[in-house]
Amino acid sequence: MAVKPSTEYSEASIRVLKGLEPVKQRPGMYTRTDNTLHVIQEVLDNAADEALAGYGKKIRVLLHADGSVSIEDEGRGIPFGLHPEENAPVIELVFTKLHAGGKFDKGKGGAYNFSGGLHGVGVSVTNALATRLEATTYREGKVARLVFSGGDVIEPLQVRKADAGERKSGTTVRVWPDAKYFETITLPMAQFTHLLRSKAVLMPGVTVTLVNEKTKETQSWIFKGGLRDYLMQTLSGEPVIPLFEAEGFADAQNDNFAEGEGASWCLAFTEDGQPVRESYVNLIPTSAGGTHESGLRDGLFTAVKSFIELHSLLPKGVKLLPEDVFARASYVLSAKVLDPQFQGQIKERLNSRDAVRLVSSFVRPTLELWLNQHVEYGKKLAELSIKAAQTRQKAGQKVEKRKGSGVAVLPGKLTDCESRDLAHNEVFLVEGDSAGGSAKMGRDKESQAILPLRGKVLNTWEVERDRLFANTEIHDISVAIGVDPHGPNDNPDLSGLRYGKVCILSDADVDGSHIQVLLLTLFFRHFPKLIETGHVFVARPPLFRVDAPARGKKPASKAYALDDGELAAILDKLRKEGVRESAWSISRFKGLGEMNAVQLWETTLNPDTRRLLPVQLGSMDFSQTESLITKLMGKGEAAARRELMELHGDSVEIDV
Repeated sequence: MAVKPSTEYSEASIRVLKGLEPVKQRPGMYTRTDNTLHVIQEVLDNAADEALAGYGKKIRVLLHADGSVSIEDEGRGIPFGLHPEENAPVIELVFTKLHAGGKFDKGKGGAYNFSGGLHGVGVSVTNALATRLEATTYREGKVARLVFSGGDVIEPLQVRKADAGERKSGTTVRVWPDAKYFETITLPMAQFTHLLRSKAVLMPGVTVTLVNEKTKETQSWIFKGGLRDYLMQTLSGEPVIPLFEAEGFADAQNDNFAEGEGASWCLAFTEDGQPVRESYVNLIPTSAGGTHESGLRDGLFTAVKSFIELHSLLPKGVKLLPEDVFARASYVLSAKVLDPQFQGQIKERLNSRDAVRLVSSFVRPTLELWLNQHVEYGKKLAELSIKAAQTRQKAGQKVEKRKGSGVAVLPGKLTDCESRDLAHNEVFLVEGDSAGGSAKMGRDKESQAILPLRGKVLNTWEVERDRLFANTEIHDISVAIGVDPHGPNDNPDLSGLRYGKVCILSDADVDGSHIQVLLLTLFFRHFPKLIETGHVFVARPPLFRVDAPARGKKPASKAYALDDGELAAILDKLRKEGVRESAWSISRFKGLGEMNAVQLWETTLNPDTRRLLPVQLGSMDFSQTESLITKLMGKGEAAARRELMELHGDSVEIDV
């Protein structure tokens, strides 16, 4: 007898979330929920964007006794007239509509040429997660005020004539965060004051003031010396050479970048103490770094390597790598990018591929010139870098000796790398022979090894360990990485590990995802310590390539997109540059085998531009993860799999 389903699935089962409901339902997708720092930062960023655009010299933050926070600026004030299309006050749209804001209006004549905001969900998220938000704007000799609760208007817009003593222009936003959305509504003061201080550093001449009503304390920051003063005050070690401070921005004649794009930076090198490394994009702190930091690293390495080669300073047998030059570097980097692409809404990491070339193209020539003008300082920096390289190479040789003799013969299809430095070496497990061929030609031979896999790997979830090596692919993987299969409670010998990163590289389609899952199953079941110690990664190749024609002085170009979202952002940028829709072409990669060696290097292998995701257990413990994978990969688990798909099927993005 058939069992009747307990719930009915029909047209009425589909729910459409409107307005700010998605934010309230899933606040963690839009902001941090451990504390209120990020929702307050969204308001602060808007005030900073005004100062960045050249409007106002003061930002004032008040911590009120009732737990609310006010932020005042001297900017242009949010417009309060009716929006021509939405037929509602603009100030109301800014605080209540996702994807509404002035920062989409990029380019010449736009309200914000350079701003941290891009997604258009910033301050509306703050509003959605607040019990009360009061917005007051001063402009055109008038004062407009609007009050919200949970994202809804509770006191409609009121406009009055400004009094004699009031500000001529600017915005004040006062927020009462809603405790039910956060683990704590207490602001982490150390992080908050650091954030305010850094805003002052990045906007020389702008005063940032913090007033605490509870403690009656007032703090003010103004840095006329900018990045140099800030780095000198923050360093724990003594610099071995004077601080190197410079900047570079594209002008109207630049063919590669928009006018005004570029960076300012300050570099210090110390022999001891913890390095200071801070980066910002359009004043937004990028604590997880990103492509602008990769550009700084690339420019620094190229300049120092060029100086060392010019003066013949490199001892015989020593190979200099980027991390040798970067090992003792401290820096503050402030980049300006016209259309920044961030990873996630909280904007911790910059993903814009062009930012590598942008920052590197300004850092390299200026540092190269400075080093050759100050040869003694250049030699000290070279000495520091060479010392780091020698230390690294000695450590690599020690690891090699511990392996001893009698190691299993490496698989013939493995194309190994030249280096034996565990921290630097990577092996890519590549789906398919044709992709393996492109990867072999496109890789960095010094540090990247390639192991092509033929066909789909065996599902090893229910395979006994002593039967594993009957499968050629799994035998080759184990021998190549230098670690024997083991269980979660074993203590395997990892001294034979040959690569610091074991990277799964498969197509960006459904079959590729299946191969990813099979390999992850293998590592979780039979090599769990590699996951636990952070050695397993998944590479993410792009799905699309966009070829754009020459436009003005800009030559023809190509761009890669990981998914539909990135593709939409690239096309949006082309439209803003005035490219006709019929002029560009979009190619979808059916597989890695379609990419040539150069494309595979640019998109998937190059450490500066690739997307490499570390494999971690996340919030689940080992037993929870084991239970979930059993449902997914177990042979007798069809019923459990069906139940899992019925429960969570709507959460999955399907590539048909």
